[in-house]
Amino acid sequence: MDLVQTSRSPGVQRQVARLGAKETFHEVACDMKELAGIRLSRKDAERIAEAVGEDMARWDKAGRDKLLTLEVPLDTLRTIKTIYIEFDGTGVPMTKKETQGRKGKQEDGTAKTREAKLGCVFTQTKLDEEGRPVRDPASTTFTGAIETAGVFGTRIYCEAVRRGLFAAMCVVVLTDGAEWIRNIVQLHFSNAVHIVDLYHARQHLIELCRCLFDRDIRRLNRYKELWWEELDDGNIEKIIEEATAFLPKDSKAGKDARREIAYFQTNIERMRYKAFRDKGYFVGSGVIEAGCKTVIGKRLKQSGMEWTVRGANAIIALRCVTESARLEDYWEQRVV
Repeated sequence: MDLVQTSRSPGVQRQVARLGAKETFHEVACDMKELAGIRLSRKDAERIAEAVGEDMARWDKAGRDKLLTLEVPLDTLRTIKTIYIEFDGTGVPMTKKETQGRKGKQEDGTAKTREAKLGCVFTQTKLDEEGRPVRDPASTTFTGAIETAGVFGTRIYCEAVRRGLFAAMCVVVLTDGAEWIRNIVQLHFSNAVHIVDLYHARQHLIELCRCLFDRDIRRLNRYKELWWEELDDGNIEKIIEEATAFLPKDSKAGKDARREIAYFQTNIERMRYKAFRDKGYFVGSGVIEAGCKTVIGKRLKQSGMEWTVRGANAIIALRCVTESARLEDYWEQRVV
């Protein structure tokens, strides 16, 4: 009857978990009383929702463990046109105990947040009338947690396998080009088309112009427009060559500008945007950017919130299962 180690019925647990994925635990308690006449304290709501979230995380991990035992099929029928994989990180406010001794962005060098890593997988079959890619309806699923990059790499790989990685004609990974992300792509998706998000590249281009022409607004605007067009066309070498010519002769000077140029040098082949567009690929990672805000931020980054890693990961599991339309799968296997 699913009542072991709990005084709450499966129905109550399910409703509290559903609400807990969307709103604060105080609001969950209020809604349960108002909508169902069931009295819960805020702490009761927290315990129930997090317990279900932890069980969801265990269920999901069991599924990933099974996927890791599968051999890569050599003759799989390619039934998916293009599968996209995106992932990023976003800070979650934590209790002092969870950030003790960790470096952060505060003025004193301490941290108030821990990074939650979030990934998504979706498919694309069609182009619109203007030749732009269209995401397949209801094809997006999410997975994430506060964990190391290595563990997360296995997580996002398994989610891609679950979604049909081996059945895809083309695999595209869209990221911001950070080093930890490049390492995951190289390890788990080495044969994929890796694209650096165009909008992140534009931000780096603007920063490069600021570093080089901070006191010359005319020149700053001029080269921003010129290089913006080159970036859209994927002519990264031209940007690097022209920007390098403006660097000071002293190799120890212009550190920030050199760093931005290095970013473009590292990601040259991942920034061939015209070629990517011509092949009908997305070049922006808007799906995961929105996911960080809706899946993580909307629930875990409200004013005054502080989480433990355990509690945050339980709610992240709840959110990912909910946003991935996997709730029924979870509850069905739970009562078997």
